[in-house]
Amino acid sequence: MMRGLQTPVRQIRRQVFTKVAELGFKANAETLLDDMEAIPYEIVNDDTEKYRESTYRSRAIVRERLRLAMGLSLRPENKPVHLTSGVEASNISEKYYEPPLMQVIPSACESCEERGYEVSNMCKGCLAHPCQEVCPKDAISFVNGKSYIDQTKCIKCGKCKSVCPYDAIAKKERPCKSACGVGAIVSDQYGRAYIDPEKCVSCGMCMVSCPFGAISDKSQIFQLARALTEGDQIVAEIAPAFVGQFGDNITPRNIKAALQELGFSEVYEVALGADIGAIAEAHHYVDKVVSGELPFLLTSCCPSWAMMAKKFFPEMIDQISQELTPMVATARTIKKEHPNAKVVFIGPCAAKKLEASRRTVRSDVDFVVTYEELQAMFDAKEIDLSKYEAESSFHDATGAGRGYGCAGGVAEAIEKCVNEYYPDVQVNIEHAEGLAECRKILTLAKAGKMNGCLIEGMGCPGGCIAGAGTNIPVAKAKKLLANYVKNSSTAIPAKELEEIELK
Repeated sequence: MMRGLQTPVRQIRRQVFTKVAELGFKANAETLLDDMEAIPYEIVNDDTEKYRESTYRSRAIVRERLRLAMGLSLRPENKPVHLTSGVEASNISEKYYEPPLMQVIPSACESCEERGYEVSNMCKGCLAHPCQEVCPKDAISFVNGKSYIDQTKCIKCGKCKSVCPYDAIAKKERPCKSACGVGAIVSDQYGRAYIDPEKCVSCGMCMVSCPFGAISDKSQIFQLARALTEGDQIVAEIAPAFVGQFGDNITPRNIKAALQELGFSEVYEVALGADIGAIAEAHHYVDKVVSGELPFLLTSCCPSWAMMAKKFFPEMIDQISQELTPMVATARTIKKEHPNAKVVFIGPCAAKKLEASRRTVRSDVDFVVTYEELQAMFDAKEIDLSKYEAESSFHDATGAGRGYGCAGGVAEAIEKCVNEYYPDVQVNIEHAEGLAECRKILTLAKAGKMNGCLIEGMGCPGGCIAGAGTNIPVAKAKKLLANYVKNSSTAIPAKELEEIELK
């Protein structure tokens, strides 16, 4: 698993994001086009390490990354379109994401095989040859004393691999496809990966699983950088999975001060909205499920999970909680206090970019950037987080709300609220992480196997701490978040939060 490793793919992404953020902070319309043209040559030149067979191919890929980072779409392959085409529409401080969010860069895709088995040089040509014995299609023979698989006969059942005592048979898979829990990765006419927009729920697991960096998402960092230079009141709301994402010794005070140095007027915790949501979900569960009005309740804070449920299980729409997600609840709280402010959600999630683009949410959340993108913005302004420290830390939320960042944390927070405020109610909790597991649990729910349950789904295996926009390994993030939750001064939110009117 590549998550959290500082690979060349991540380094190139960060370089592109940093250059784009610099363009936004510079905000010079007269030189913008020329500055954009120069970036591929600054990132790929004779002095940079070669990862592709051609400098020209590397630059072509960076050009497409650059367009996506500017909030533009990829250029078509069948007609000439200039690198800077459409940039005028993006050279603004307000621009919503336009689907598709996740896109395969054709020139970067290596056309990996979708699935197959191949004998490696570990084969000993053993006397027992169990691989040949179990093959149902006689696809395995011995050539020069070694096993050989005839791909025209192979049905890719994997029986040969399961019985090889030397583990000499390799299973070949397209990494992006195996990471996609909704089957949205298919092949185009040239055998390259293609994302089916009708199935994709924008979780970004394909993007972080491709070892060639062939999949990327759109960004708003250029527009946000511009907005920060224009003097508007801009408030940040940061998701609880931020712990450890910007360095081992970086505290909430460091992050808060660094954000203010970047130009944000105030910083709120998204866990505040999670607290509001936990109380509301607890009441919703008791009011609707325990009463028998609904058979079960699906949480809604993960946009990929909610989108998948609506796309693949449309008959369950009524069972998806209608409570505001933490991002939206926090944003509405901010806008009640600062009606003229723009709100920026900072988090680990790629799918939040599309959630913020929904018609009902657009007036609440103006920008969405990930931790990865925010780090590039710090780089662009040469902000060393360790050099800044705010007078106060975050005091907006409880441990329950902060726990939303880890798989199982949403259900746990709601369960604690039910146990505290509805002590006579027995709550039944189920949770799934990763879209493949989410689909399984929804299938069980559809079959009546989850009646009476509160079901939490997380699109990313591990939860928000494993989101596509994170910077560190999942195991490390899980440990750091657990400590943050444990050290919170208040364990669960007050029941009075249920009375807050945000809708």
